[in-house]
Amino acid sequence: MKVLAGYLAGLLFGLGLAISGMTDPARVIGFLDVAGSWDPTLIFVLGGAVVTTFSGYRLVWRRPAPLLETRFQLPTRRDLDVRLLGGAAFFGIGWGLSGYCPGPAVASLPGLSWPLLMFLVAMMSGWWLARRGE
Repeated sequence: MKVLAGYLAGLLFGLGLAISGMTDPARVIGFLDVAGSWDPTLIFVLGGAVVTTFSGYRLVWRRPAPLLETRFQLPTRRDLDVRLLGGAAFFGIGWGLSGYCPGPAVASLPGLSWPLLMFLVAMMSGWWLARRGE
């Protein structure tokens, strides 16, 4: 049941990305181009995500446990280390240069292009390097 719930959540997320146009890297790059022809669309998508997340957490935290688990599993680490900050920096640089982040990249797989393929190769290489450094 947990696997099915995960697939349905991923499908809903991917559909939301596709419907909002966030699988189009030009839209993301247009949002980041504040000195040029700025496209504010991403603000509305992010705003919708914040409102949905805020409302969802308010409902979820009222429950004693998640629907498909016995308890909530929250991160315990609170420190900032070089790996976290470096990974965040590389993520931001890659997002800014390509217009893709992992969610929209996976949702864009049906329309695979060379830029998308290069992003996916770079993303998987980063995952491999991160795992190797543990």
